[in-house]
Amino acid sequence: LQAALRARPEFQLRPGRHPGSLTTRTRARLALESDIRKGLERDEFYLLYQPQVDAQSGRIVGVEALIRWRHPEHGIVSPANFIPVAEESGLIVPMGEWVLKEACSQVRRWQQRGVHPPRVAVNISARQLRSTNFLDNVAATIAMTGIVPDLLELELTESILMDPEARQVQGLYRLQQLGVHFSIDDFGTGYSSLSYIKRFPIGMLKIDQSFVRGLPDSVNDAGIATAVIAMAHNMQLEVIAEGVETLAQLEFLRQAKCPKVQGYLFSRPVTAGDVEILLRAGQIDLPATTAID
Repeated sequence: LQAALRARPEFQLRPGRHPGSLTTRTRARLALESDIRKGLERDEFYLLYQPQVDAQSGRIVGVEALIRWRHPEHGIVSPANFIPVAEESGLIVPMGEWVLKEACSQVRRWQQRGVHPPRVAVNISARQLRSTNFLDNVAATIAMTGIVPDLLELELTESILMDPEARQVQGLYRLQQLGVHFSIDDFGTGYSSLSYIKRFPIGMLKIDQSFVRGLPDSVNDAGIATAVIAMAHNMQLEVIAEGVETLAQLEFLRQAKCPKVQGYLFSRPVTAGDVEILLRAGQIDLPATTAID
């Protein structure tokens, strides 16, 4: 994307200007922010869904909604390139509202097509949680789409737990009372403490893929993954490992009693239509590993 942006006339460097100058970077960021705003207006964003499966049976137990951007000039833009700008500019709020509505609407469409959908996980940013109408927006979206609240999971990052402006704890508990689930995404990469986990209505911990990537060879990653799984069980929380790509990783997680997994070993993020095919099948055939008693 950076190469594509530099190719645009407004990003041509003036003689003597260093490529890393603040002016150039600022102009690039402002242009990207403008493109994001236009993209939201022109429906250039869309969702893919990655299945979450039972580590033992392969049964699909959930899907995570992942936003993608089909830019009219640059093609598919990685979220790593546009999410930080959306976060900094505040555009993450309308973007997040669109993701929530689209994911819930898709659940409803699956139901109308005779498919029993699993729980759908939607990522929530700190900016969204700071907005005064966030809680009302979630409740209104559930009511508008007509889905059962139990089918919605909101993924919070650890940084949200530490953000004093985003701690709408009582409001989150009200959503939980409606049936909405909450999880901590990328668990272990931030600075949260167990006291914060206890204060929020968290029902699941999601082991970050950076800890899964080194399994089973990395002693540190193995120790962290095992500890998180054991802690979740002891706190009566659900736990899922993301970024599972190899048989060895799956085998380790099975042995460590991690009940749910997600990653390229089972499915890449796919369209709603492809997810529907998987849901009708009911499960994903898992690669054979050592049997677990």
